[in-house]
Amino acid sequence: MAKVADKSLFPKPFLIFFILSIIFGFGITLSEAGFPKIRHYKWEVEYMFWSPDCVENIVMGIDGQFPGPTIRANVGDTVVVELTNKLHTEGVVIHWHGIMQRGTPWADGTASISQCAINPGETFTYRFVVDKAGTYFYHGHLGMQRSAGLYGSLIVDPEEGKNEPFHYDEEINLLLSDWWHQSVHKQEVGLSSKPIRWIGEPQTILINGRGQFDCSIAAKYNNNLKQCELKGGEQCAPFILHVLPNKTYRIRIASTTALASLNFAIGNHRLLVVEADGNYIQPFLTSDIDIYSGESYSVLITTDQPSSENYWVSIGVRARLPKTPPGLTILNYLPNSVSKLPISPPPETPDWEDFDRSKNFTFRIFAAMGSPKPPMRYNRRIFLLNTQNRMNGFVKWAINNVSLALPPTPYLAAMKFKLNTAFDQNPPPETFPIDYDINNPPQNANTITGNGVYRFNMGEIVDVILQNANMLNDNTSEIHPWHLHGHDFWVLGYGEGKFSAAVDEKKLNLKNPPLRNTVVIFPYGWTAIRFVADNPGVWAFHCHIEPHLHMGMGVVFAEGVHKVGRIPTKALACGGAAKALINNNPPQDPRKRNP
Repeated sequence: MAKVADKSLFPKPFLIFFILSIIFGFGITLSEAGFPKIRHYKWEVEYMFWSPDCVENIVMGIDGQFPGPTIRANVGDTVVVELTNKLHTEGVVIHWHGIMQRGTPWADGTASISQCAINPGETFTYRFVVDKAGTYFYHGHLGMQRSAGLYGSLIVDPEEGKNEPFHYDEEINLLLSDWWHQSVHKQEVGLSSKPIRWIGEPQTILINGRGQFDCSIAAKYNNNLKQCELKGGEQCAPFILHVLPNKTYRIRIASTTALASLNFAIGNHRLLVVEADGNYIQPFLTSDIDIYSGESYSVLITTDQPSSENYWVSIGVRARLPKTPPGLTILNYLPNSVSKLPISPPPETPDWEDFDRSKNFTFRIFAAMGSPKPPMRYNRRIFLLNTQNRMNGFVKWAINNVSLALPPTPYLAAMKFKLNTAFDQNPPPETFPIDYDINNPPQNANTITGNGVYRFNMGEIVDVILQNANMLNDNTSEIHPWHLHGHDFWVLGYGEGKFSAAVDEKKLNLKNPPLRNTVVIFPYGWTAIRFVADNPGVWAFHCHIEPHLHMGMGVVFAEGVHKVGRIPTKALACGGAAKALINNNPPQDPRKRNP
């Protein structure tokens, strides 16, 4: 047998030089070596005066910006955000929408679920790894702070040296939102009043935080509209999409709306849809896309139209009677002047209640070849009936007749410290009465509040059937986009009426269902999803319409909490967990400390 020399493979001087070269950049950098990076941010959240739609108002901004700063990272990078609350009188958290948080469930940013709210004047550090390329965003997840403007983009590129499975020359990032002139605090009080004071429809659709109220940049096509007189430096000046002719552009589109479902179209241009919620899909061409709150897409466009013209970008309201004008901006073919308006009117938004058109778009989304396939069978199936109800005269949204009311102690802390009195230990119902009539208002409109948890075994394969139903008023049923934290899920199918295993089971797509983190249920219909409970933590699953969640439209899932590692103390130091922390780590007597 050959004898191996008992010495280092590389001499010490070489190793020292190699380490120094990495640290100080002597010819070799971390980037060039392909190492993941740490992306470090220090943010301050505060209210500030702003004019998102040319009307001055109060917005919740980050470091003086609205929307907040864009985070950009590569797969494998660690994102660190030191968030300081400068709101004076209210707490704050930030949810990183679409990020799995594997190993860091405490960083999911859901108040009363994964962490305590960050108190005024305090700083909390989020630290997490981004593990999948895609189009994501972040937003407030306490009360209705997303409606107040607490949101921004989060883009994850592939690992350095790797490419996307489609070609493009440049990209444009769009974050869509809706905006009210009424303060969020007034909205919250109205929703919790008896009788309810509904928030109404938004005044404006914002594109990257910019819109125009009571005027239009396309007024020349409609005598009933007033032409906007805008200057380039104004906060409400349109976000212009500058492009060069004969190029391919990736347009990332994410919707952080509080209420509105939207339709996106570009005049004279077809959209090739290639990504949905951070997952590659089978590309397909369309003239426009419907996008619901919480969803994100990437589309490719080719700038092959007459280069002497500019073209409209139009974002209109779907699924609700549109009392909000479309958001408009310009696809500006350089070197044309931005002031050169398109020769044709903006694309017309499809009829708001043409749900067949919405379904036709949604049903075209399939997983790209090579995507993970769902397990063929489930271990557990839960039915979640979405209803509007009353409780002591207050209007609520409920799931299986339970309206979610979050406890003061975060679930993650309560389970970690085994605080069994912190929330209801009885799980919520896993189904609803078989004879429930989804086509009429509930016979018994009364509901209860609850904070129980659906607990799953690690590795359990879970099906959820989201079932829509009639609201309190006759002949009314609304679209609900549901978002799951901590997981992607396979969308197995959609259907009309009440789900029937005998009839609908064979319709489920187990061949190429898309992976998503947000999915819609259509009026009077059902949606079936499947996921694997393989991410230790406690996770929200809820309607992404802000006022609906505020009124109780959500549930809580938990799995493998015993496997969760160390949790930062600041994430737990509230409610019953604060006392548990003190009992487990009693403060030292200063007189007995080591010198």
